[in-house]
This record gives sequence, structure tokens and C-alpha cells, in this order.
Amino acid sequence: MRGFAALKTQYIFVPILLLVLLGWFVFGRVGSPAEVERPIPGQQKDGATGLEGFQVPEGYKLSIFAKNLPGARVMALDDFGNMWVSQTSEGKITTLELKDGAIVNQYVVFQNLDKPHGLVIDNNFLYFAEETKITRIALYSDDHGQKIADLPGGGSGHFTRTLLLGPDDRLYVSIGSTCNVCHESDERNAAIYSMKKDGTDFKKVTSGLRNSVFMAVNPVDGKIFATEMGRDNLGDDIPPDEINIIEKDKNYGWPNCYGKNIHDTEFDKNTYIRNPCMEPFETSSFVDLPAHSASLGLAFIPEGPPSAHSGGGGWPEEYWYNLLVAYHGSWNRSVPTGYKIVRLKMNAKGEYLGTEDFITGWLKPDGTKTGRPVDIKVLPGGVAYISDDASGMIYRLSRK
Repeated sequence: MRGFAALKTQYIFVPILLLVLLGWFVFGRVGSPAEVERPIPGQQKDGATGLEGFQVPEGYKLSIFAKNLPGARVMALDDFGNMWVSQTSEGKITTLELKDGAIVNQYVVFQNLDKPHGLVIDNNFLYFAEETKITRIALYSDDHGQKIADLPGGGSGHFTRTLLLGPDDRLYVSIGSTCNVCHESDERNAAIYSMKKDGTDFKKVTSGLRNSVFMAVNPVDGKIFATEMGRDNLGDDIPPDEINIIEKDKNYGWPNCYGKNIHDTEFDKNTYIRNPCMEPFETSSFVDLPAHSASLGLAFIPEGPPSAHSGGGGWPEEYWYNLLVAYHGSWNRSVPTGYKIVRLKMNAKGEYLGTEDFITGWLKPDGTKTGRPVDIKVLPGGVAYISDDASGMIYRLSRK
């Protein structure tokens, strides 16, 4: 593995410079906002944009921020304001070099990786998770990278490994199950672990999580929230996907229980003298989501005034403390569901007040699917980025 600076100097700089010069002479400019962002019809006079039929909140606009990113999943911003994107199905990590909010360069920094997914950037170090390991590398340097942790393989089940820097300054990793529903032989599967940032003190945080692909920290109280995908083959409407509040040493029920501590009697046919799905033995979901929505990325909307990223205003006060969740969309339901971003309305006390659609349009009325939203990156000031691994795009939501 090569450091970012070495890769850029030896393999990237010359071809990019030639492309920039060619673009300047042919088009007059490269990577300007007008070229990178294509708003929904009616917002500008650009005509068709590929975003027809999308519905966004009042006072907002949706635009295509980046393209040509097949398999785009997790996004992370570095200290220079550049965006890093894992392309899991492609085995790549790509950097979007930004200036004044627009992409001026887009290039692959790491390739031939083993299903890279989770990304965390902290103090100019990039941490990225492949299926069976976590690597740390100093950005913009000749650092070759260092493996800091080994992870179990996904078998025939779930192979994405997502990272989060917790409020305790520890690195968290979610590890999915090796199956749809089973008893794991390796306790690291279907669980969340944490470690120091050098990989030491690797220890279990929670268990009983079939496939909690994304995590986020609630800025109100510092609690970690995680999405959870329910098992298949129980019909269209059960079991629910979940939002869970991750607490140390808790068990969230899988494979025997789901949702609000419901016993999965199709799988667990044992006879008990007590209900096996109840507190304090199993922990209930915080919020149940529609079955097979394939809930993935989640991000809290912060309170506060506009920032340098605002582009015309901050988040409306009615959105403060709310949680945005990406529904990747069903593949195993008779009537498709998901393919949208929803808003879980919450207050300053962390209380759940209901769910409503926030961005729709990936699933058309005729059943056509134009993409599958994955990760959400919310910035102070009314801006959010959404990755789409099916269309290979990143969308930008901003105030009009």
C-alpha cells in the first residue's frame, strides 16, 4: 500500500494536469459548480437533470454532486474539506478534492482492496475497514499504512464493516452476521466492538445485532445509534428493521428476538419457563422501521446558526435533533419498499415523535428504481450529502 502523496505524485498528478488543461481549453473551466451540480427541474433553466420526480423538503433543492463512483458507500471529510468515498463493490477508496464546495479533482487513491467500507478520519489519519481488517494511514504523506485490527470474515452473510469514532475517543466497528439467521460460532460476528485508535484493547460492546451497518452519535447526549436490518423469509411485513441505542453489554436479541422483544418462534423452537425476549435479558429496539426497508446510513441534524457550509442558511429549527435515515430499499418483498430518506422527529430530550418522508424519488410509481441511497453526511448550515451505490452518484441537499 502506498501513501497518498506518493500515489498522487507518481500516478495521478500528470494525467490530472493534462485533463485539467484539456478541459480548460475545450470547456473554459473544469469542475465549476454549474457543471458538478444539476438541480431538480424548475430550480434552474438546465432542463432534464436525471432527478425528475424527486421530492425534497420545502425550501430545499437536490443536486447531483458527484458521478462515476460505482458502489459508492461511506463518505468522510478530512481536515482540508476533501471528501473520501469507499466503493465497496469496486475495491476502491476515492478522493474528491473540493474547492469552494465544488469538485476540482476526483481520483482513486486506494484500489484492489477487499470490500472496503467503513471510513473514519481523525487528526489527519484515515482509518478504513475491509472485510477482515482495519488499516490506519496518515493522509497526504508517504505512510504505507498499518493494520491495527483483524476482523472475522462474513462467510456467506454480511461482509461490510463500518467504523465510528465514539464520544469516548474509541474506534467502534460493527460486524454483521455470517447468515440470515443462525447461532454464530465466532462471537465477534453480529456484534459491535471498540478499541483504542491504535487497535489495542479490542473488546465487545454489544451483541445480538444481525447487520447494523451504520452508526451515528447523538450530539444531544452522546449516545450511539445504529440501524439494524431484520432477517428474511418471514414475509413482507416482519420482522421490522430497527433503530437501536447502543449500550455496553446489552444484547439486542438476534437471532431469537426482534423489534420490541418479539420472539422469533420460526427459528427458536425451544421451550422456556420465562419469555426469552424481555428486559433485562434482551434489549428492545428504540424505533421499529418497515420490514425490508434495508435501513443503512443515519445522521443527526444539529442545532445552531448557519455555518461556512450553509450555502444560504442553516437547518430550520423544526429539524434540530432529528435523525435522517437512508432506506436502501427491499429486494425480497412482493411490493418494493424503501428507496428513500426518512426523518425521525426527535426533541432535545432525545424522545421519538414520529417518522415522515424526507427525500423520495429513487422508486418511481411504475416500480422503476433509479438508485439506492446509502450513507448520509449532514453538515451544519443546512447541507447534506447522500451516497448511492446503485447509480454511482453522490447527491447534495441544500437550501434554495
